[in-house]
Amino acid sequence: MSGPPPEGMLPTERLPFQPIAGRAAPPLPGGQRVAAWVIVNIEEWDPTQPMPRMVNQLPTAAAPSPDIPNWCWHEYGNRVGFWRLLEIFDEAGVKPALAINGKAVETYREISAAALERGWEFMGHGFTQRSMQKVPDEAEDIRLTTEAIARFTGARPRGWLGPALQETWQTPERLVEAGYDYVCDWVLDDQPVRLATRNGSIGSVPYTQEINDVPMILMQQHPAREWRDRAIDQFEQLRRDAKDGPRVLALVVHPYIMGAPHRARYVREALLHINGTGDAAWMTGASILDHWKV
Repeated sequence: MSGPPPEGMLPTERLPFQPIAGRAAPPLPGGQRVAAWVIVNIEEWDPTQPMPRMVNQLPTAAAPSPDIPNWCWHEYGNRVGFWRLLEIFDEAGVKPALAINGKAVETYREISAAALERGWEFMGHGFTQRSMQKVPDEAEDIRLTTEAIARFTGARPRGWLGPALQETWQTPERLVEAGYDYVCDWVLDDQPVRLATRNGSIGSVPYTQEINDVPMILMQQHPAREWRDRAIDQFEQLRRDAKDGPRVLALVVHPYIMGAPHRARYVREALLHINGTGDAAWMTGASILDHWKV
């Protein structure tokens, strides 16, 4: 079996297997049982390239150029859907993390400004919406993303979320080199863990492929209410699990999906339920990492 190149590591080399059962976890400051965070993905789709995702499956095998229907679907999310979700987050008292393409920081400057004004955390999310396995120079892509966020916010981002969670064999090494404290691509635990790299370690903060509108709505084709139902069910089970120590709940939205008029209400309803229990501490990836001190 072929392994990774010499400068990379197998996933099993990056972290040991460690069951969550019996694992020590520090209590949350307010005594809550669940550290909850929302991740809002802001992407810039290059209209000269095939679209990363499609709502309108065109009757042709070849990717059209330009692909106006699908580009506009995504653009609606940034022009309209984001602002609908922003009102919901403000009402719920939630400050999400903004996972944003480096190029999108300036292209959608008003979104960046709204997040910065509210004290949201900014996370690197690639320079454009393109798999890290497809970019010409991954280290350069990370550098450009980091610098774009730092210029706008005045602080370097601490967290990274790869577009579509894709990595190369060397991504964790390159994130450590670029000064990142944590990555969200490794969706394998309900608490933060530590990943080894060839030049130091990096934190892994729980993200989700389950309470995530891309796989749920686009791939599995569930009705919009499924997002609310799964979010509540996920929270209630984690709340039950947390008798031995707090757990992390991640909720993921893309403005062109959950920001659509017929879906947005389900984000509001999920947040209202979670808030009503008093058992959730709304946090960011950075504050979760700092609390666990992994």
